[in-house]
Amino acid sequence: MHPLHEYRQQLAATLEQTTRDFRNAVEAVADSQPALSTVEGSALQAGGWSAHQIAAHTRDTHTLVYGPRIRRAVDEDNPLFVNFDGEKWMAEHYNADEPLASILDELTDSVRATVSTLKGLSPEGWARESQHETLGAGFAVQTWAERTLAHIEEHLVSVRGK
Repeated sequence: MHPLHEYRQQLAATLEQTTRDFRNAVEAVADSQPALSTVEGSALQAGGWSAHQIAAHTRDTHTLVYGPRIRRAVDEDNPLFVNFDGEKWMAEHYNADEPLASILDELTDSVRATVSTLKGLSPEGWARESQHETLGAGFAVQTWAERTLAHIEEHLVSVRGK
């Protein structure tokens, strides 16, 4: 197998596994310390977000940003993506009453759909480019896949308290 093809297939598999690990970690924190699943709960990271807020943010960032960017970059010629302010989005849209299981189900389903798209791509598909309004041009599908994985990994570390 070509090393780049192998890397990309592993990237897709790691994205799916990391999402499962994230879900398990959030559920473990919420089960062991129920107060962490609410806005009033203890903070898990310097920004002060609870496990519930971290899960909602991670879900929203994947379902509203990275997943759509990957799909659009596959389907459109050099699409332009607007900047996403995750903290502003949370301030305006976060729902403390949303069931944690629903948040995690939506994240898992969205990542699973993204991974399915990624696994079906040709080498040319992985290399399809897009542009970002503040970051510039030349963002390949692979780059967005790497960024969504890094984002989920970052919040997995936060939830685990490392």
